[in-house]
Amino acid sequence: MTNRYDAGMKVRRHVLGDAHVNRAEAAKTPFDERFQTLITEGAWGTVWASDGISDRERSMLTLALLAALGNFDEIPMHIRATARTGASKTDVLEAFQHVAIYAGVPRANHALKLAKQTYAEMEAPEADTPGDK
Repeated sequence: MTNRYDAGMKVRRHVLGDAHVNRAEAAKTPFDERFQTLITEGAWGTVWASDGISDRERSMLTLALLAALGNFDEIPMHIRATARTGASKTDVLEAFQHVAIYAGVPRANHALKLAKQTYAEMEAPEADTPGDK
């Protein structure tokens, strides 16, 4: 593996939690292994590993971009990650308000709905360690 892959796995585990990454790694197959390496090196080993902005800011940007582009499947995962990145509920709400103005209310509304559901799951008494789902 490359240095970017190793750096990416370290950052990915920090942001998403070991339990999430372990499940994702266990689900990896020969069919998608190259794609998973691309994501680990590019997204996690290059973008998320950069020290240009904080993890908190990166979380807010990621959530806003996911919502603005309608990529709703990854929003719960990145909401869970806020427990590790330091992005607060207020930060997330502010990001989604920007989405509403610049990309559309329906997308922001749906993202907010997913965030509320995910926060409720995270705060439930039987919830695992934040970010590990």
